[in-house]
Amino acid sequence: MISETGRVLNEEPVMHIHTARVEDVYTLCKTQFTGLTEQQAAQNLSTSGKNILLKTKKKSPLVRFLANFTHLMAILLWVGGFIAIFAQMLQLGIAIWMVNLINGLFSFWQEFRAEKAAEALMNLLPRQVRVIRDGVIREIPAENLVPGDIMALSEGDHISADARLVEEAALRIDQSTLTGESHPVKKTSEPFPDSGYSRIEFPNLVFAGTNVVSGTGKAVVISTGMKTEFGKVADLTQAIKEEQSPLQKEMVYVTRMVTFVAVSIGIIFFLLLITLTPVSLAESFIFALGMIVAFVPEGLLPTVTLALARGSQRMAKRNALIKRLSAVETLGCTSVICTDKTGTLTQNEMTVKDIWVSGQYLTVTGAGYDPVGTILSGNNPVPVDIRSMLTRMLITAGLCTNARLLPPDDEFSEWSVLGDPTEAALLVAVKKGGINLEDESHKLPRSREFPFDSRRKLMSTIHLSGNREILCLKGAPKEVIRFCSDISIGEELLTLDEKIRNDVIAVNDSYALKGLRVLAVATRNLPADIDTSSPDDVERDLTFLGLIAMMDPPRPEVSDAVIRCKKASIRIIMITGDYGLTAKSIARRIGIVQSENPRIVTGSDLDAMSSEDLMKALSGEVIFARVAPEHKLRVVSTLKDMGHIVAVTGDGVNDAPALKKADIGVAMGITGTDVAKEAADIVLTDDNFASIVNAVEEGRAVYANIKKFTGYIFTSNTPEAVPFILFAFSKTRIPLALDVMPILAIDLGTDLLPALALGSEPPEKGIMNNPPRNLNEHVITRSLLIKSYLWLGPIQSAAAMSAFYYQYWTNGYWGQFLDLPASGPLYHSAVAMALAAVVTTQIGNVLAQRTERRSIFEVGLFSNRLVWVGIASELIIILLIIYVPFLQQVIGTAPFPLENWFFLFAWAPALLIAEEFRKGVARWIEKKKTISNQGDIV
Repeated sequence: MISETGRVLNEEPVMHIHTARVEDVYTLCKTQFTGLTEQQAAQNLSTSGKNILLKTKKKSPLVRFLANFTHLMAILLWVGGFIAIFAQMLQLGIAIWMVNLINGLFSFWQEFRAEKAAEALMNLLPRQVRVIRDGVIREIPAENLVPGDIMALSEGDHISADARLVEEAALRIDQSTLTGESHPVKKTSEPFPDSGYSRIEFPNLVFAGTNVVSGTGKAVVISTGMKTEFGKVADLTQAIKEEQSPLQKEMVYVTRMVTFVAVSIGIIFFLLLITLTPVSLAESFIFALGMIVAFVPEGLLPTVTLALARGSQRMAKRNALIKRLSAVETLGCTSVICTDKTGTLTQNEMTVKDIWVSGQYLTVTGAGYDPVGTILSGNNPVPVDIRSMLTRMLITAGLCTNARLLPPDDEFSEWSVLGDPTEAALLVAVKKGGINLEDESHKLPRSREFPFDSRRKLMSTIHLSGNREILCLKGAPKEVIRFCSDISIGEELLTLDEKIRNDVIAVNDSYALKGLRVLAVATRNLPADIDTSSPDDVERDLTFLGLIAMMDPPRPEVSDAVIRCKKASIRIIMITGDYGLTAKSIARRIGIVQSENPRIVTGSDLDAMSSEDLMKALSGEVIFARVAPEHKLRVVSTLKDMGHIVAVTGDGVNDAPALKKADIGVAMGITGTDVAKEAADIVLTDDNFASIVNAVEEGRAVYANIKKFTGYIFTSNTPEAVPFILFAFSKTRIPLALDVMPILAIDLGTDLLPALALGSEPPEKGIMNNPPRNLNEHVITRSLLIKSYLWLGPIQSAAAMSAFYYQYWTNGYWGQFLDLPASGPLYHSAVAMALAAVVTTQIGNVLAQRTERRSIFEVGLFSNRLVWVGIASELIIILLIIYVPFLQQVIGTAPFPLENWFFLFAWAPALLIAEEFRKGVARWIEKKKTISNQGDIV
C-alpha cells in the first residue's frame, strides 16, 4: 500500500494537517500568513525538488521496433531464410525474409504509440501559479512552487499542488480528475476530524490537477510533485509494466510447437534419406530443409496480424477503437469486467422522475436534459387544487440553483448543462412544469447565497420580493425537515408534528429504496429585522414544500448487455466513486446484482482488508464504492491473481493506473480524459457499456477465426509433406511432386488471402452463450491436428498426387508410378498439376473451415464475400504461376492443357463434403447425448 503523500518538513503535519486549526497550520508548515520569503522558498526548493511529475524510463522506440523482428517466430523465419540461401535457394530465402520484414513493419505501425501518459498528466497542471511571498501576491512558474508557499485561489484557477486551506469564500472545487465524480465539492478552511473518509474527501484540502469552479481561497502547500495525490496517480500509472496478452503468449507456444514439429520431421526425413536412398548427404540435407520449410507455416504470422487488424476495423464500426492489436483477441478472453457507473452504465444525465407535493404523488416524463416531457398525476394532468403548490415548489427549487441549461448549438447537437447535474435536473423539471425561470429570477433577484455544505447538506438563497426577502432552500430531506416548523398542504398551512414528519420520511425512504436521489424543498418569508449574514439565523422556521426524486437513468441498452454477459459467464463488478446505496440501486436495476444484500465495500474498508479477505469478497456479489485510484488498482490486481482476464472501464485521471494494469483498459471517448485514453487499450466512441459487450463478442470471433485459418493453413501442410515422404520411401523412384518453391507459393501466395477472409468471419451464432475460453486451451489442439493431418490432409494429398500422375498418364505413361521423368517440361507441368490440385481443394477447405459445428449451408455460402474474393485471388495466382513464363522459371512449373482443369475442379468440393459429413455426425452424436441426458433427469 502506498503511504500518505507529501512528507514535507516532518511526518506529523502531513498526516494530521487536516485536523489543525488555521492558526496552527502556519506553524506546522513553518510559514506565516505573509508567505515564505524568497530565501525560504529557495531553501525549500532545494530540499523538496521541483514541482514536476517525473517520468519513468521507458523502452526506446528503437527497442520496441526491433522487438517485432526478434521474437521466436521471427527468429525462426530469419533462420529459415538463411538456411534457404545457404542451400542455394536464393529466391526462397529472400521471400521468407521479406515476409518477416513486412509483417514486423506492419505490426510496429499498428501498435506503435509513444508513451504519452506522463505528458497527458503534465498538461493538466498549470504553467504559472499565484502565491504570496514576502506579503505580496506574485506569479511564479508552477514548477517552483514549494511546501510552505501560500497559493491564492480564484474562480477558473488550476491547482498546482496539494494544500491546506486557511481562507475560503464560497469555494467549490472540481475534483473529477481524481475522483471521477463531476459534482463540484464545497471546501472549508475549518479543521476536519479523522474519520472514515479518504484523504481526497477531506473538505479542507485541495489537490493538484483539480480546478476552482467558484469562490476564492488561500491554501498552504503541503505536497508538491510526485508527493501529491496527482503524482501518486502518475507514479502508479507509469510503474505498471505492460504484460504479454493471452494471444502473444499463445503465439509463443505455437511457434515453439511448430519449430519442434518442423525440425523433428526434418531430422527424421534426413535420416530416412541417408539410410533408404542413394541421395548424397548434401542433397539429403537440402531436402530435409525443404521438409522443415514445408511444415513452417510462413503465412501464419502475417495472417494473424492482418486478422487482428480486420477485427479492430469491425470493432471500430461497433464504437470500439483499438489501440493495441493484441487487445482485440484478449477482449474475447475476458472473464470479469470492472466498470464505473456514471456515464458508462448510466446516461450521466440526472432526471427528475417523481415529485411529492401537497400529499400527492406526481410523475415526470422524459429523460435527460432535453426539457421535453410533462408532470402527471397518475396518467392525468396535475389537479388544479395542487397546481399552484407545485408551481411554488418548482420556482423555489429553480431559484436555489447555479446551473445552466444550454440548448443545442453548432458545437453540441443536444441539450447540455453547465454546472451541477443535480441542479440541471431541477431546471429541466421547472421547464416541464411550464415555468419561465428567467422571468421569475427577474421578479425575485438573488441577494445572498449560502452554498451547499457537506456537513449541513443544504443550500439556500435569499431573494428580494418588494420590501421583503424570501429564503429558498433545498437539501437532504432528513436535514431540511429538522429546520421546518410547518408544511403546506394545498391551501392549508399545517403544523409539522411528529406524525407528519414520519409520513414525509416514509415517502423519502420509499423513493430511496427505488434508488432515487431525493431533495427536499422549503421556503421562508424572512422578517424585516433579521440578520441575513448567517445561515444559522435564516435557515429555521421553514415551510416544507415537498420532495423531488431524481436519478441518473441507466442507458436503455445496458440491461440487455448485462444479460448477454451473464450468458457468456462474464462477471460484472461495479467500482465507483459514488455512494454505495446509489450504486447498489443502479446495479440491481440493470441486473448486475440480484441478491437482496450484496456486499458494499468502501475505500476505507479496502484499506483494512487483507488479500485473503479481498479474494473472499470478490468471490461473491460485491460493489466497490467511494474508492481511490490505489483501491481500484488493488481490486484489479487481485482479480488477475485469481486467474481472471480483467477488463476495466474508466474516464478520469484516477482510473489510469487500473486501466493500465488491467488485461484490457477501456476508456471513454466522449467524457474520458486524455490520460485515461493514453493508458487504455480500447477507446469507446459512445461511452456505452453495451459497446464493450459487442467488442467482447468480436474478440471471441477473432480467436475462433484464428483457429479456423490455422486449420486451413495446416491442412495444406500434408500434401506439401507427402511428396517428400513418397520420394524418400521410394528411394527417389517417385519424382518429387512439390518442391520447396511450389510449397512457398502455397504458403505465401495462394493460401494468404483465403486465410485472411476466414479472419473476417462474423461472430458465429451462440458464441456469447459459452464461457470465456480456457487459457490453457491452445490454438493448435489435438482435434485441430487430427482434422488437418489425418482427415482433410490425406484427402488433399490424394488429390495432389492423383493430379500429378494424371498429367503423366495423359501423356503416355498410363499406369506407371515409378521411374517417371523427374525433369523437363512434362515433369514441370505435372508439378503444376499437383500445385493446382492443392489450390482447387483449398476452395472446398476454406468453405469447410468457416464454421465449427454448423453446416455451411445454414450460414450461407455467400454470407462472407471476402471468402470468394480470396478464392478468386488464389485462382488468379495459380494461373499466373502456371502460364506466365517468368513465374514458371521462379517456381518451377510448366503449362498443362486447359481441359485438365475439369479433373482439378472435380476435386474442389472434396474437403467440403468430407467436413459436412463429419460435422453432421458430430451434431447427431451431440443431439443423442442431449436426449439421453434429458431422459436421465426425468
